[in-house]
Amino acid sequence: MRFSSSDFRRWCRTLHRDVSYFFSGMVLIYAISGIYMNHRDTINPHYTVNRTEVTIPNLPSQAQMDKTAVEALMAQVGVTERYTKHYFPQREHLKVFLKGSSTLEADLQSGSVVYESLRRRPLVSPMTTLHYNPGKWWTWFSDIFAVALIFITITGIVMLKGNKGLWGRGGIELLVGVAIPILLLILN
Repeated sequence: MRFSSSDFRRWCRTLHRDVSYFFSGMVLIYAISGIYMNHRDTINPHYTVNRTEVTIPNLPSQAQMDKTAVEALMAQVGVTERYTKHYFPQREHLKVFLKGSSTLEADLQSGSVVYESLRRRPLVSPMTTLHYNPGKWWTWFSDIFAVALIFITITGIVMLKGNKGLWGRGGIELLVGVAIPILLLILN
């Protein structure tokens, strides 16, 4: 029995399709978390930060600001997280740490209060953690994924023949796709 080039291309299409479907979730995880990681200077991939600024006149002085007074201030601002601790980094400037990494800061003289609430991003944060490689088991799986991407690429390149394949339009698109990153590296 002879294995022809059309049999080879048929096997490439079948394997390309099946491996692509199997790893499509991984492609989405890396693509979505990669976008967030590319812009991590402006977007925190793990948390959303909500900032609330209010002015509350006649705040107690530093000497009067105990845990009970801090909790009363928190209630006025609408803080729902639990109190952890507070201190005064500067005179008449209160900083309150809340459960879950949120903070409240108050200038006791001016009455200016800033509440920053942190919330973990439900899908993007775990995806970004996977992108950072959280453990040895993930290293093995991501290595298998990388080999699968190489396989998907090679089968995609050789799958078509003629003017749409490697020796036609596909080859030109391949060269342009390789040239762009090289050009960007040179210009960078």
